[in-house]
Amino acid sequence: MTWNKQTLIKMLMTAVSGAAVVSASLPARAAEPITLHALMEDVPETKIIEALLPEFEKQTGIKVEFEKIGYPDMHDKLVSQLTAPQSYYNVLEVDFLWAGEFPAAGWLADLKPFVEKSRYDLTPFIPSTLDLLGRTKDQLFLVPMYNYSMGLLYRTDLIGDEKLKAAYKTATGKELALPTTLEDYVAISKFMKANAGVAGAAMQGQRGDPNSMEFSNYLFSAGGSYLNADGKASLDTAEAKRALDLYVDNIQHGAQQGAVSATLDDTMRLMCSGSAFSMVTYWWMLPQMDDAVKCPTVAGKVGLSVMPGGHGESGGWGWGIPKNTSPEEQEAAWTFIQWVQSKDVSVKRALEGHAPVRSDVYTDAAVLAKYPFYKTAEGVVSTGKSFPIFTYSAQYEDLLGTQLSLAAGGQATSEAALKAASDGLQGLLDK
Repeated sequence: MTWNKQTLIKMLMTAVSGAAVVSASLPARAAEPITLHALMEDVPETKIIEALLPEFEKQTGIKVEFEKIGYPDMHDKLVSQLTAPQSYYNVLEVDFLWAGEFPAAGWLADLKPFVEKSRYDLTPFIPSTLDLLGRTKDQLFLVPMYNYSMGLLYRTDLIGDEKLKAAYKTATGKELALPTTLEDYVAISKFMKANAGVAGAAMQGQRGDPNSMEFSNYLFSAGGSYLNADGKASLDTAEAKRALDLYVDNIQHGAQQGAVSATLDDTMRLMCSGSAFSMVTYWWMLPQMDDAVKCPTVAGKVGLSVMPGGHGESGGWGWGIPKNTSPEEQEAAWTFIQWVQSKDVSVKRALEGHAPVRSDVYTDAAVLAKYPFYKTAEGVVSTGKSFPIFTYSAQYEDLLGTQLSLAAGGQATSEAALKAASDGLQGLLDK
């Protein structure tokens, strides 16, 4: 049979038309469900959120999977993904110490367009928690996740013990009471070690993040700062020397044996066991100490106060979205961020010991009924001051931590350690 050109074209068009009809009659293929992957620090806060994830999946159909690891390994593992063509982690937990580095490197999506499009209300967030994560008038790269401002945890039974009160009055001429100055705190710490059979302070002196964060509380309480009004390093000051002298005095004469190499986990175990009078630490650890199952020796006997001197170290984590993910993943990530930081979910988290970043959670009746100390905690958060946040914050922790260790171990004078720490800070700022 011979086919002319017109006949072939007509047959082809008929075939295409028929195929279109068949295709249209088939159900559309469902979009692949999105799974969000997040690298999370292995701490109580992560477990609190993880327990609520089935609720989110039920509401949205979006699955969220947490990969939990220790803090020291998080930064490098995240960076390797954020510099790849496409990140496996499509929703991010970002420490405030990286809040300068990650946006400067161009790794994070600006969340302001997401906020505007969804009309997400940021006003309930405590302003300091947003500022801590580097928000500006024009851009928002991180939404606060939880706060870890630091205050003083102390044993109420020991500070109220009549025999100890009498002994302290005899020894010092002062009443044994909750300290309001840094000097009083260190004096009470040393007294408790000498008279109460416990370490006066459970201290995390390990070089790097542990001792840098711990010392920051002493610095701010002594009226010192890392930067002056012009943004220049200002650690070689009388206030900073006062802070470091008291820090060294406490770690040498008030703290537990081995404090110069101790971590946060070490101090938690010490306080939980009833073997310490106090610890300068993250305020959200009080619910852990009040757990009668985990810490039966001290449950109900631990109080919280703002750092003696009026200011502690303020820290926190934020949620971010990596730029090197698909638009669909970014939308799913934003849906998750809105849900996990909503008032309802934040209250549920707070009832399990979460450290809120929303002011309306600190005043929630159910939260205050279970945790009356959240009223004090809001003061800890609102008065907290920040470690310097810039591209090299993490590197500066190591530099500062080295100098603090040298001073604590008696290998450097306070003046020499502070001069090196101040010069090192300025050098990194100049980069």
